[in-house]
Amino acid sequence: MSPRFLFIVRVPVLLLATVSVLTVQAAEIPTAAPEDVGMSSAKLAKVDDVLDRLVEQKRLAGGTVVIARRGKIVHFKSYGMADIESQRPMKNDAIMRFYSMSKAITSAAVMILKDEGKLDVNDAVSKHIPELQDVKVATSDRLVAPQREVTIADLLLHTAGYTYGGSPQPAADAAFKKIDPLDHERTLKQMGERLADVPLAFQPGEDWIYGISIDVLGRVIEVASGQPLGKFLKQRIFKPLGMKDTGFFVPKKKHGRFAQVYNSDEQGKLTIGDNEAHRDFSKPRAFLSGGGGLVSTARDYLRFLMMIQQGGTLDGKRIVSEKSVQLMTTSQLPKEVPHIYFGDQQRVGVGFGFGFSVREKMSDWDPAGRVGEYGWGGMASTHYWVSPKDELIVITLEQSLPYSFMTEFAVKSLIYDAIEE
Repeated sequence: MSPRFLFIVRVPVLLLATVSVLTVQAAEIPTAAPEDVGMSSAKLAKVDDVLDRLVEQKRLAGGTVVIARRGKIVHFKSYGMADIESQRPMKNDAIMRFYSMSKAITSAAVMILKDEGKLDVNDAVSKHIPELQDVKVATSDRLVAPQREVTIADLLLHTAGYTYGGSPQPAADAAFKKIDPLDHERTLKQMGERLADVPLAFQPGEDWIYGISIDVLGRVIEVASGQPLGKFLKQRIFKPLGMKDTGFFVPKKKHGRFAQVYNSDEQGKLTIGDNEAHRDFSKPRAFLSGGGGLVSTARDYLRFLMMIQQGGTLDGKRIVSEKSVQLMTTSQLPKEVPHIYFGDQQRVGVGFGFGFSVREKMSDWDPAGRVGEYGWGGMASTHYWVSPKDELIVITLEQSLPYSFMTEFAVKSLIYDAIEE
C-alpha cells in the first residue's frame, strides 16, 4: 500500500474538506486569459495604467475593475486604498456601498413576483399600498388628481413622478422635505403610509425623473411576497446566486473589509465622506432601501449580472424568467419620454427598461458606448455595463463623492478596443 494511499485513508476529514473547497471553487465564475475569449492582454493592461494614475494623482482613493467576456473573468484587479488613514489597501473582496446599484436587484425581485403571478407590472401601486390611491399631482399653482393611477411599471421606469426632493414643482419638493420618505428610522410600511402626503411631480407616465420609485417597490415586494424585503432578497436572489457579502449592513466580522467613502474634487484632494449623509452600515436599520441601501462586492455583483446576461439563470438555477430579463434589458419607456435625463444632462439615445438604462442609439452622450448596452451606477461613482453583442460585462467600483463618470469614461473605450474577435 503506497504512503499516499495510507494518508488518504487516515485523514478522511481533511479529504472531505478539500473536496468541499474544490466544489465551492468550481461554482465560481471561471477565469481565462484575455486571448482565450478574443481580447488583448496588452490592451487591457492600459486599464491598469489608468487606474494606477488616478490613484497616484489622488483623484480617487482606490477602486476595483472586473471585466468578463463569454462567461469568463479576464480582468479582476484592485488599486489604491480602501482606507487611506489606516493604510488598508483596496482588495478584490472589499465591501462597498453600492447605493443605486441596489435598484437593479430590487427590480429583479419585482420581476420574480411577476413571474409567479403575485403582481403585474400594470397593477396600480395602490393595489399593494392602499394609502397611495388618492395621491395628488403638483402643478405650478395647485394640486390636481392624476389622470390615472401610478402603476408598478411607472415605478420600475421612473415615470411615476416620485423624486429625491428635487423637481420643477415646489409643492412636491416641500412635501418631500417635510415627510422625509427615506428616514432610516422608519420601516418601509411607514414610508408607504407617509407617501400619501407627497404629491407627484407630473402626471404618471408623461415624463421621467430619478427618485424614490424603487424604494416604493421595496414595500410592494413586502406586501406581494408576505416577507420583509431583506428576507425576500436573501432567499430568492442572494442565497441562490451565492452573493455571500450582499445585504443592508456589514456584519461585525466583515468590518475590516468595508471601504471608506471619500469626497474627491478630481483634482488631487481627498477627504473622508460625510458619515451622517451616508449612514452607519455597521448594524441593521429599520428602513431597508431597495433603491440605494445595499452593500456588496465586485464578485457578488458580477454573479448577479452574469445571471441577467444568461437570461435569468446561473449555475443551473433559474432566478427570473427569460421574458422578464428581456423586459429589464430593453427600453420600456412610453413614447412621451424619448430618453432619460438629469437636469440639463440629456442622455440622448438612452432609454430605460424594468431595471437598467439601455442604449438604443448612439449620440454625443457617452460616445464610447455600444447600442444594446445596459447598465447603471451608484452615488459613490460605482458603475457597470453589459454589452450583449460583445458578450461583455464590466464593473468599475470606487467610493468617491460626488457622483462621477471619471473612472468609467477613462477606461470604457480602452476595454472595447481590447476586443479583437
